[in-house]
Amino acid sequence: ISKKRIRKNLWKKKGYWAALKAFSLGKSLSTRNSKSFFMQKINNQQTIGKI
Repeated sequence: ISKKRIRKNLWKKKGYWAALKAFSLGKSLSTRNSKSFFMQKINNQQTIGKI
């Protein structure tokens, strides 16, 4: 395998893991099961913050 192909695969893998992490975070927020984010209601508006 060439260096070019190895580097390209690493670059693709980084994108895959970033997308997976973002999907997981979105899923935990939507199910209100998040450990690192909190949702707070203020005057019928929801705000999202990070702990």
